[in-house]
Amino acid sequence: MSDPVLGLLMLCLIVVVIMMGFPTAFTLMGLGIVFGFMAYFKAHQFWWENGVFDLMVQRTYGAMTNDVLISIPLFVLMGYVMERGALVDKMFYSIQLAFRRVPASLAVATLIVCTFWGIASGLVGAVVVLMGVIAFNPMLRAGYDVRLASGVITAGGTLGILIPPSVMIIVYAAVAGQSVVKLYAAAMFPGFFLSFLYLVYIIGWAMLNRKVAPPLPEEQTRIPVPDWMRQLQAAYSPRNIFAGLSTALVSPGRAMAIRTDKGPVNYFTIVSNFAYSLVPFIIVVGTLALTWWYVVIHQQPAPEAAVEGVQQLGMAVQKTVTPADLGPPAAFYWWFGGIAVICLLWQIRYYTRLDVDRLMVIKLLSTSIMPLGILTVVVLAVILFGITTATESAGVGAAGAFLLALQARTLDWKRTKEAVFLTAKTTAMVCWLFVGSALFSGVFAILGGQALVEQWVLSLNMSPIQFMMLSQAIIFILGWPLEWTEIIVIFVPIFLPLLKHFHIDPVLWGVLVFVNLQAAFLSPPVAMSAFYLKGVAPKHVTLNQIFSGMMPYMLIVIVCMVIMYFWPGLTLWLPNYLYGN
Repeated sequence: MSDPVLGLLMLCLIVVVIMMGFPTAFTLMGLGIVFGFMAYFKAHQFWWENGVFDLMVQRTYGAMTNDVLISIPLFVLMGYVMERGALVDKMFYSIQLAFRRVPASLAVATLIVCTFWGIASGLVGAVVVLMGVIAFNPMLRAGYDVRLASGVITAGGTLGILIPPSVMIIVYAAVAGQSVVKLYAAAMFPGFFLSFLYLVYIIGWAMLNRKVAPPLPEEQTRIPVPDWMRQLQAAYSPRNIFAGLSTALVSPGRAMAIRTDKGPVNYFTIVSNFAYSLVPFIIVVGTLALTWWYVVIHQQPAPEAAVEGVQQLGMAVQKTVTPADLGPPAAFYWWFGGIAVICLLWQIRYYTRLDVDRLMVIKLLSTSIMPLGILTVVVLAVILFGITTATESAGVGAAGAFLLALQARTLDWKRTKEAVFLTAKTTAMVCWLFVGSALFSGVFAILGGQALVEQWVLSLNMSPIQFMMLSQAIIFILGWPLEWTEIIVIFVPIFLPLLKHFHIDPVLWGVLVFVNLQAAFLSPPVAMSAFYLKGVAPKHVTLNQIFSGMMPYMLIVIVCMVIMYFWPGLTLWLPNYLYGN
């Protein structure tokens, strides 16, 4: 048997053995040693002098000295601390109240929490189990279709491996030799776009068929507003609590005459509620101002520096370079100005209709989402803007997660030990996977399997789009029996050398793989999201019902991939803008 045939046999055996249930990491190492022993075998040598043992030491040392992998335990610790700290219950309740008028409000709230919580934790199993405990039974009790309830949890729970910070992106960056920061920027918009497509599907299905998501009863949509707030609104401005709070700041006499269970209303209570009412305004204006500063001012190079850079490249400068020539395109100012005007008009309309119910929802959202949101934004911003490395930002995120859990008084010594133990377990699994995959891929290349695959693909004379479709179709099919870890560390390295031949950006191809691997959690027979949910679902919910609810989301994943390919700017605009081509 020739060496390339041994390589293909090795590749087929790894799929069969993994499907039989053997541990992936040690299976990779075992097959690598056995086939490597045959590749390096020499009749005159003792068996312990075989070159495969040197290869194993070299590959293990290379995996252990990979700086990219250092951020994995810190991001995983951040996720487990948040999950064990039980910070999501109040978030789900407040988001459900905020979207109480939207069709399928419980499902919409579940998807939003899954998206947000997936960003913060990046742990698919933890998000699916947690949302299965918190949201699945309330949706079933409200009369929601089992397929809708199970589909939104299983599909929404997988977004954590796509939207940064994601362990899968770090693993791909280490395998492909790409920048983690650039991949984070590239995966940002596709992740939120896929979540948006899920949202459109849920609301559309609920609008077309009211039976799958009946309206909630009034007691589940009633907002818990204290009596004194209604009295304050009646005393100052019966239709607008913002106007009432503004008036109460300068003439608090009537407000302080209102009695509560703890005594009269004090001035600090008025000030704090007025501050809460300004939260939407501060967020919108702050976001617009930050965007304007970063795009127009921070990214503005000096004219002298620009001219010098052009001259160093040996390019002729035909005219004097002015700040107007170096600034953003005119279209940016038109779009940004239009968005700013729309946001300000919406703010004015919002504050003319701000009643006590809306103010209470703002307070609930602020107290439940704001701390975690600030932490997540800070962790992502310091990475994308180049302030820190991925490892340093992971350390900031882990420390922030501990502070949030301690502030909420939900993290005791027992839960801390559980979070640390699970972090060590997950990190060890990833590290052994890298050791095994490094040995396996090295032996596969030595046997000539990689060269044989490349020759076969090139002999087909495919166009770039045909190769893109073939590679993504193979990964999609592999997602049925295998998990994303095996696909990333075993099969992705086979395609990477071919990307240069077909002039395909490895960042774009990698993000397509990330979206594609959402199907690995949603496709039977493995479909780990279904088994995670089944473990906490009521007994009458069958696995087939969960599978049925997941299937439409697989089609949405395919639609998202098609849009990403024909509109690559969705993926590449942000990394190219932040870091250049």
